[in-house]
Amino acid sequence: MTETPQRVLVVVPTYDERENLPGALDRLRTHVPDADVLVVDDGSPDGTGELAEKIAEAETAQEGTERIHVLHRAGKLGLGTAYVAGFRWALDRGYDVVVEMDADGSHRAEDLPRLLGAIDHADLVLGSRWVPGGSVQNWPMNRLLLSRGANTYTRLALGIPLYDATGGFRAYRASLLSELTLQDVASQGYCFQVDMAWRAVRSGARVVEVPITFVERELGRSKMSRAIVVEALVNVTRWGIAERSRRVAGAFRRSRG
Repeated sequence: MTETPQRVLVVVPTYDERENLPGALDRLRTHVPDADVLVVDDGSPDGTGELAEKIAEAETAQEGTERIHVLHRAGKLGLGTAYVAGFRWALDRGYDVVVEMDADGSHRAEDLPRLLGAIDHADLVLGSRWVPGGSVQNWPMNRLLLSRGANTYTRLALGIPLYDATGGFRAYRASLLSELTLQDVASQGYCFQVDMAWRAVRSGARVVEVPITFVERELGRSKMSRAIVVEALVNVTRWGIAERSRRVAGAFRRSRG
């Protein structure tokens, strides 16, 4: 029987998630009570960062141990840089596993133990909507088609054996994050998730997918935008062309040798 990693940090980026954050933190405390949480707030105008501080202080006073932490940033700097800041915070403090998770309730805390169980035999575990057992609730058809299409295109363009490379519910071994060049990761949204998964695959990391149920948010507005979708399409296409060029050049050199 394998041991559960000793120190797990769940990184939760926020921007105007005051309505959703308390419920998300409550569910995390229920389903993964031994995990620590880092809320990375991008100066939310609605006071999400201040609310996170109050929740953290109240829990510390009640439990006698600090499990919820808050990292304040100056403004809306983007999802990718929020996660990178969270990764660095975790690595500096010696966590074993770092989890990405949304604050809006779309990532269910009850699925997290499944990801943490799989990390015993992997370097990166993706919570997948598109493997057997995975599902999506309350999405309109256009969102379903967009996600399915984006993941199919990513798999074919980059040649990676992943069915949900765009998903944002995942667990990394800290040892993998320490090997990746985080300062070079500047992409956002879908593109950030694809970028990190592709880097992991190229590094030779063990990447596995486990099924999750993705639930569309009930409160607040989605941060998805046309610009994020366009960024992902342009970058994945560019990366795919570069990867194929690299493979062709490698094959040509081997044939000449």
